[in-house]
This record gives sequence, structure tokens and C-alpha cells, in this order.
Amino acid sequence: MSSLSIVIPAKNEAGAIGTAVAGAKEACPEAEIIVVDDGSEDDTAAVAKEAGAIVVRHPESLGNGAAVKAGARAATGDIIAFMDGDGQHNAAEFASLLEKLDDGYDMVIGARDSGSHANVGRLYANGIYNVVASWLTGRRIPDLTSGFRVVRGALFKQFLYLLPNGFSYPTTITMAFLRAGYPITFETIPVDKRVGKSHIRPIRDGLRFMVIIFKIATLYSPLKIFLPISAGFFATGLGWYAYTFSTMGRFTNMSMLLLSAAVIVFLIGLISEQITALTYSKS
Repeated sequence: MSSLSIVIPAKNEAGAIGTAVAGAKEACPEAEIIVVDDGSEDDTAAVAKEAGAIVVRHPESLGNGAAVKAGARAATGDIIAFMDGDGQHNAAEFASLLEKLDDGYDMVIGARDSGSHANVGRLYANGIYNVVASWLTGRRIPDLTSGFRVVRGALFKQFLYLLPNGFSYPTTITMAFLRAGYPITFETIPVDKRVGKSHIRPIRDGLRFMVIIFKIATLYSPLKIFLPISAGFFATGLGWYAYTFSTMGRFTNMSMLLLSAAVIVFLIGLISEQITALTYSKS
């Protein structure tokens, strides 16, 4: 029988972490429960330890992704389960996800419905992530950013070097598994309203929106982004050349610039595709 570790990243969650740990112990009494205190300024670590969790502490806040990585390194279970420490997730839902692992999947993700997102802005952003990921992979991705998931520990640890220290770790690990050819699936789960204040800052993290979208693409198939851009430059350059030739009988510098840009963008995409392939060559 596979052993289970439950990793709970937490920052300033003293009001909810005790309940989260207690719920995890009740739902999975044989599991190793690890709380990673990411530089909290309150009693998160003390409350988690009192509730019976193994506590890993960061002396300063390194980010949600860094906390997840620290928890994964500390985990000894064959299976690692992840959940938030803010009261949104119910550890009892792990049972249905673990059953899917028995069916041969390597990662099972708890997918939230539209009513479970924190606000309209978050729902809109996550919806775009899901659409982009679905287009890139050719399969439906209902919830790319969910932090509630179970995964085979050995495979997860293969990709620790890829994971960012910030909030986009679920996106990265999901696309990495798909790119490496590991089977994943989604299970619909209920999500409660979080306890306390969210650490997501709309303005600061909103500026990272397009970066994350671009990262999703480059993690999976860079040419699916670079090739349409290259084709756009090429078509524009060819069209401009046709226009200037028909009206002035000339091949202009602008046509040369646009056609050169098409070639350069295509070559960058080709190189990116090769680098991506090398990244997953050992998986």
C-alpha cells in the first residue's frame, strides 16, 4: 500500500491552519501532514504544530511555490497531496482523487466549478488560462490553477527545478506532466470561502498575467505561439510588398523588415521548441 504525505503551504493562516490540519488528520489518519510556514508573522507555525503537523519554517516569505517545493522535499510518502491552509479545501475530498490514481493516473487535480472562485476577476483570469492550456494540449483543461491535487511523489520531484517560487506552480506542474506524457485527470470538488485575507494582489499579480500565459505556451509547445506570429509578419510583409509593387513598382524597406521579422520569430520558436524538448528529455 502506498504511503501518503499531505503538504499544506501557509502564510499568516493562524485562524484556519488548525482546522485544516485537524481535517486532514481525520480524513487521512495514516498520512504524514507537513505544514510549510512561509515566513508568517502570526502563530501559524505554533498552531499547526499543536494540531499535530510536521512544520517546516521559512525565516522569510519565499512564495507559495517555494513553500510547495519545500514541502515536497520534506515529504516521505509515495503519494503527495497538496491543499491550501486557508480553509477553502476539505481533505475528505482526497479520497475520490486517490481512487483515480489507482486507475493509473499520475496526477489528479481537484477542479473548482465557476461558483468556487474568489471573485469575478479571478474567474476570468483562470478561464483564460484554461482556454489557452486546452488549445495548446488539445484536451479540455477545466482548472489549470487548482492547488488541490494528488500526485505520485517521485514524478513530482522530477520537476521541482521547473517550479516557480510564486503562485503559478499549479500551472507549471500541470503543463510539465502533460508535456512529459504522464496521464492526468480532473475531479470536480467543492471549495469553501477562504478564512482571512487573500495574499493575491490584483495589480501586482495582474501584471504577471501575460507572462504566465506565455510561460504556459513555452512549457508545452512554443511553436504554437511563435508560428502564428511569424505567419502574421510574413503575410503582412507579403501583402505590403504586393501593394508597393503594384503602386510604385518597388520592394520597400518595410517589406524587408516584416519578412525578416517573420524569419527571426520562426527561428526563435524553433530554438525554443528544441530547448523545451531537451528540458523533458529525462522525464
